[in-house]
Amino acid sequence: MNNDAVKKQIDRLDPTAIPLGDGKVSNSPKVGYVFSCQTNFRQTSNLHGGEWIEGDTWDSTQKLYVLGSVAWPTASFSTSLQNVSRTLTGNGLPISHTTGIFPIKRTDPAWQYDRNPNPITATEFRYSIPAKPVLAREASCVPMGIVGYTLNGVALYNALDDAGLDAAAHEVQDTCDGHPQMAGQYHYHGPSDCISDINQNNKLIGYALDGFGIYSRYDADGVEYTNADLDACHGITSEIEWDGEVVEMYHYVMTREYPYTIGCFRGTPIQTRAER
Repeated sequence: MNNDAVKKQIDRLDPTAIPLGDGKVSNSPKVGYVFSCQTNFRQTSNLHGGEWIEGDTWDSTQKLYVLGSVAWPTASFSTSLQNVSRTLTGNGLPISHTTGIFPIKRTDPAWQYDRNPNPITATEFRYSIPAKPVLAREASCVPMGIVGYTLNGVALYNALDDAGLDAAAHEVQDTCDGHPQMAGQYHYHGPSDCISDINQNNKLIGYALDGFGIYSRYDADGVEYTNADLDACHGITSEIEWDGEVVEMYHYVMTREYPYTIGCFRGTPIQTRAER
């Protein structure tokens, strides 16, 4: 019997009052912060904000989304194991869901808040990450580009927009919480209900560039993770299923609370080409 089906899940965050992550950028590992490699950000403007942000919280139930439902029949993503490496291959398009229409149209209500001019384009990639990752002596900073990939083939970026603010709150994404950057790469900054198994208990939903897994927002008992449960890199060591075996292992968690996915790398990340 599937334990997920019999355990009642316990939510610990109010979706109408999610703590805002603005200002939570650090130059060293810190719980609830992004340890960012980039320290200089653009000046803020009146765009990239809306009525859903109030004080130090934001209301995810009131946030606007980019209109549209665009299918991507050529989307591809695969993983393979060989010796000590895990290879991720794909074209950056979501294999399991549609996207909004980008560039954002002037007729879209979202255009009043976010005028993303970028079209979504295929972005071929092939990365080999450690299959048996180990903890580094020290945690390292995360870049403004890719920090990992979800199992539906979408790139995962850190929690910041180009102003160094909480991207999930300020930027207007589509109904799957994704959008493209200037080169056309579609990506997430945080959780998306369109990611397979994200709302299940203790399920693998992606891989970080250091090889460690990224897991769903509920623990094995169905309790929602928050920052209070996680370390400075937004991870935890607990029992998980990893390559068909149950092991006690470090992993990251995707949460509804900023910094959402990876606050810093606990392992040694591979190097990728600049995405921004």
